[in-house]
Amino acid sequence: MIFRRLVSVVSVLVLGIAFSGPARADTYRGAPTAIGNGTARAVVTTNAAGDPTSVMVVLTAGALQSLPPDDKAGGEWEYLIAMPRGAKTGFNHIAIDWNPHGHPPPHIYTVPHFDFHFYTVTRAQQLAVAFPKYPKDPASFVTDKAIVPPGYQVFPDTAVREMGVHAAFMGAPEFHGKPFTTTFIYGYYKNRLTFLEPMITRAFLLSRPDVTIPLRTPASYSTAGWYPTKYVVRYDAARNIYILALTGLRHWE
Repeated sequence: MIFRRLVSVVSVLVLGIAFSGPARADTYRGAPTAIGNGTARAVVTTNAAGDPTSVMVVLTAGALQSLPPDDKAGGEWEYLIAMPRGAKTGFNHIAIDWNPHGHPPPHIYTVPHFDFHFYTVTRAQQLAVAFPKYPKDPASFVTDKAIVPPGYQVFPDTAVREMGVHAAFMGAPEFHGKPFTTTFIYGYYKNRLTFLEPMITRAFLLSRPDVTIPLRTPASYSTAGWYPTKYVVRYDAARNIYILALTGLRHWE
């Protein structure tokens, strides 16, 4: 969730690796993207019917080390992660933003953290997002209440070019005096739901968590696909990796 323009961007787009064959429980892995001293990749698991059961970002331990510093006021870095070919989900691609000093609002999200954007639109459509009439650009307002989860509030002043406008859950701990560790954002553009965004602090990942968090979901999505009802943040000690998984997937038309 970013409340001002991107300043520094490093973009790496890699092709996924496709796995084909008869419908069965399977795992689809995308090619890795370099982050810090490690990598990140998208992984999709399916059941025996070929339906997706999870959409994951897998970070090697080195991905949390030697991350670029903020050498400009308000700077952050973007890394692109391609979805694996052959895996059907509601998502087109993933963008991970590393925010060394966080972003507004002050004293809530102004700590080092990652924004994991799961986009339902293409990269070209994402890059076309613009708000030329900000702060009262019509593209930053959401009038279709069915695509906003209960308890969430859309903030038109969070409109960011090449991204969208953000909605936050007002019952989240960070809005009630507790430190921000992980939270879940929904993003919009021109009255359409265009991305889902878990936000996770670097410190929380380094604490080696194992949490499953239920999600408030909208009544409908703007694009048909498989979307999560919960998400998992977990450290896998056996493989020395960190996992962010969208799970409890349901199909929305």
